Amino acid sequence: MTLEEAAEALNAITGGAADASVLSAWESGRRRTGMRNRAGLCRLYRERGEILFAHQDGSAARLVETASGEAIVKVLTHWTDLIGAMVDVVGGAREQLVVTGSRSRERPYLAAIETAMAQHPDLIHYRVLYGPPRHQALTEHLLRLLELRDPSERRNGVKTLHIGMVDSASAPERFFVASEAAAVVPLPSFHGADGFDCGALLSREAAIGLVHHGREACASARPVETINAVRALPPNRPREGEA
Repeated sequence: MTLEEAAEALNAITGGAADASVLSAWESGRRRTGMRNRAGLCRLYRERGEILFAHQDGSAARLVETASGEAIVKVLTHWTDLIGAMVDVVGGAREQLVVTGSRSRERPYLAAIETAMAQHPDLIHYRVLYGPPRHQALTEHLLRLLELRDPSERRNGVKTLHIGMVDSASAPERFFVASEAAAVVPLPSFHGADGFDCGALLSREAAIGLVHHGREACASARPVETINAVRALPPNRPREGEA
């Protein structure tokens, strides 16, 4: 099979959105394959996972063993450092930008995403919501994204805006921003019981894994990709201390 044929066959099994470039990255070991796609590939190729993914798992084990030196570039201990690093990740994205969570409200950060989308038409953006937006600022941001790009259109045959919402209340909410070059994961505050004002800046290897995580999460989420669909989302009032 060609990579395109393999991707089509895999998606028929998993209901996902893998493409030829993703399969190429899995084969070369540049990206790790998630659990759902691993199961699908084992079924497709009729082979055991420990054989199909040995090249990926070997490098992943080494990364975990030396995480302090390879995966975590910097621990961010102040709110301004956290937001600055998140803006930097967005500004450095050229190929893919994944953002997860429903609690974003920092306007400079949201504005940076909009600027990146406007300045880089080939940038593919995935936004994964876990329940409706907690803040009006995020709802307005989603509307601006849909004004900038139409998810139904294709650029060079590729869809460049994906917005999905995970409806299941049992699904734990994820918080991170990741590009093909770096990622930031917010962490609970080191300074008190409220909020997420600290974080970890992650290297390229870890960032690529999070990009893949976000792509899979978005593929299985309910699309929210029209202005009317965003406006129809029910209000979700934030609890005290949410960021």
